[in-house]
Amino acid sequence: MEDQEVIVKQMHAALEHEAHIDMQQKPIDIHIGNGTIALGGELPTIADKKRAARAAARVTGGYGVVDRICVTPAEHMGDGAIRDAVARLLLRDADFNNCTIRVHNKGAVETLHECVGDWCSRIDIAVEDGIVTLTGEVISLTHKRLAGALAWWVPGTRDVVNELAVRPREDDNDDEVTDAVRWLFETDPHVHAENISVKTRNFVVTLDGVVGSEAERRRAENDAWCVFGVDDVVNRIEVRPAQMGL
Repeated sequence: MEDQEVIVKQMHAALEHEAHIDMQQKPIDIHIGNGTIALGGELPTIADKKRAARAAARVTGGYGVVDRICVTPAEHMGDGAIRDAVARLLLRDADFNNCTIRVHNKGAVETLHECVGDWCSRIDIAVEDGIVTLTGEVISLTHKRLAGALAWWVPGTRDVVNELAVRPREDDNDDEVTDAVRWLFETDPHVHAENISVKTRNFVVTLDGVVGSEAERRRAENDAWCVFGVDDVVNRIEVRPAQMGL
């Protein structure tokens, strides 16, 4: 018990120092049990959530870290509305034409799109208390990451649990992350992907380039944070409205 108290104190210090979280204003719940440390609570952004999980992971004392921190939603939405919005984004994206898309609602499963053929995959969407869970399997790590990022785009989403399996299995690496971030930029109508370069090293994404507004600069950074597996984002994008023809 004494060792656990020490770990909790060290984790509190790491969260305040490394993740810049005010533990008085935005307290993070830390629960140790069954060989894991579970983090709970609510933070303003996905960047705050991921930075908190990363800081906590450095002070584990041999425990695994389970990130259950939620993000304050940009808009209040019911679970049904969130579920439908995630489904619409997936159905609208041509990259998921080869996926059967199903939604779970009060114990029932509804198929919204049925894929027929030898290369079909499946995505199931469930939402509870603003937390989106994606299950099933997809054909690549990039598809897994894009599906999760699209779920984060829904303004009522508080967390995304991405349990999609990849078949056939792929080894993850920095190039996979870079490809996924670029693909997401190309998917986002609010980001000029051609003006932004993406590099990844040790799962830390660095963004360079020039955009026409601070809103687009922030949007690009948020997109990168939405990508599954990204540990940190370094945003070096410059804002030059006059040079972008605005």
